[in-house]
Amino acid sequence: MTDTISNAHEQAASALIDQYLAAWNETDAAVRRELIDTAWAKDGVYTDPLASVSGVDAIDQVIAGAQEQFGGLQFVRGDVLDTHHNIARFTWELVPEPGAEPLVVGFDVAAVDSDNKITSVYGFIDKMPG
Repeated sequence: MTDTISNAHEQAASALIDQYLAAWNETDAAVRRELIDTAWAKDGVYTDPLASVSGVDAIDQVIAGAQEQFGGLQFVRGDVLDTHHNIARFTWELVPEPGAEPLVVGFDVAAVDSDNKITSVYGFIDKMPG
């Protein structure tokens, strides 16, 4: 039974992380905002080396800024996804197309509430172009 609960928990986390990354890739502002509102708690917190914001409006602005900075690139999930309790850690890559050599590589830790909404993400950048 524990394995079943663990698998269900990991599948839910995997789907939520995919939705989180989809928001980073969505260039249509209205659709991106829908993805953010679905995935994030209203008072969610996002922190990485380049930004520290709270609330879905500010998270939307950070994502829009990243899209301007990295236009034409897309975020894909890396090889690592590990979960326990209400926390997930995962790697991601910023690539020109799926399967291509990543230009940026990162590692995020996300906390999720009982409604399966992200309450916080703490991001780390492992590889950034010079």
